[in-house]
Amino acid sequence: MHPSIRAYFDAGSATPLHAFAPDAIVEDEGHRHVGHAAIDEWWRDSQVKYQAVAQPLEVNAKGDACAVRARVTGRFPGSPITLTFAFRMKDERISALSIGA
Repeated sequence: MHPSIRAYFDAGSATPLHAFAPDAIVEDEGHRHVGHAAIDEWWRDSQVKYQAVAQPLEVNAKGDACAVRARVTGRFPGSPITLTFAFRMKDERISALSIGA
């Protein structure tokens, strides 16, 4: 697994901004978060709301794309669930992340 993606899953409650490009885009729950400030706010809000922990189960990487299936547990209906974290990389950092079922 790419070190920036590993940093994302190992981050805990601290936002792993160093793993993201400054203009990175995160898509989660139908919302789009662009840039470090928006990603930091999304991360912190999600941690408070869900207290989610994602454990990678399967990694499929090809070129600048990497899909990680992970078991996510937390304070939300249906926990635990398995989600796909679809990463795009640019210059060793995450340039895009889309989270979905």
